[in-house]
Amino acid sequence: MPDHIHILFRLSKNYALAKVVEEVKKSSSKWMKEKGVKEFTWQIGYGAFSVSSRALHIVESYIEHQKEHHKSKTYKSELESYIKESDVVEYDEKYFWT
Repeated sequence: MPDHIHILFRLSKNYALAKVVEEVKKSSSKWMKEKGVKEFTWQIGYGAFSVSSRALHIVESYIEHQKEHHKSKTYKSELESYIKESDVVEYDEKYFWT
């Protein structure tokens, strides 16, 4: 999608999520600049949700078909739905949409 990315991976207990996200952002930014996309930048924050092993196939299918899904639901409305469903209490809109 042009305004966000979904990444599904199994995170070992030996790695901190923040460090993995930092490395993904750093290496992908470098790759984009090498490809000539000079104006590419990541937003400061990120959203992360854990998924049970039993639900992996659902998430894989969702990611595979997200282009179709996003014809009817924006990234912002999708993320806010997940935040509400997951009962995230520290959500502050200013950190997501600036």
